[in-house]
Amino acid sequence: MQKRVSILGATGSIGRNTLDIVAAFPERFKVVALSAAQDSAGLAELALQFCPELVAIADEGKAEDLATRLSGSSIKIVAGAEAAIEAARVAADFTMAAIVGFAGLAPTLEAVKSGRRIGLANKECLVAAGDLFMATARQHDAHILPVDSEHNAAFQLLSEIPPEAVKTLTLTASGGPFRTLSAQDLQHVTAAQAVQHPIWSMGQKISVDSATLMNKGLELIE
Repeated sequence: MQKRVSILGATGSIGRNTLDIVAAFPERFKVVALSAAQDSAGLAELALQFCPELVAIADEGKAEDLATRLSGSSIKIVAGAEAAIEAARVAADFTMAAIVGFAGLAPTLEAVKSGRRIGLANKECLVAAGDLFMATARQHDAHILPVDSEHNAAFQLLSEIPPEAVKTLTLTASGGPFRTLSAQDLQHVTAAQAVQHPIWSMGQKISVDSATLMNKGLELIE
């Protein structure tokens, strides 16, 4: 029996990687809802490939373009600030929560209330509202799976041993553009240098958070 999958933040790297897995196992997974912030072209491309019941785009100005691209299909289109919440309400067995930033909190909470399994790739759900988020998950018997690499590794390790056996947890840092600089050199770095990560191609905010180790602080809160 196919598992119903919804993806909040479908056009980003995590969303697309999730869809690659779905595409590799079509007999096991069925996409039922996709959301994006403003990439109407990317969302339409994915919608035509996976044929969900509903697609949601936050930027109302892109709704017409999305409708044109999906003309002739039976896919329902919703747009606006509440669109991702509507996508989260579509019945599913698993939701990948990959919307970047605080915008991901409300739709992910909506998905949690259905008691489904949630792949959590959104830091802000826990950094900004961790107590509320986890209490809601317990109340509705939702299963939260961390998707970030460090947290997923810790999750897998901790699932094999009793909590009382753990003394400390250590999260490593992969190293950004400033990893070899001295404290004195760091006084003269620029924002332009901060976004030039030597390994990963990320958005500006995440790149700066990585370069300044702010991202590691957020991960500790998670």
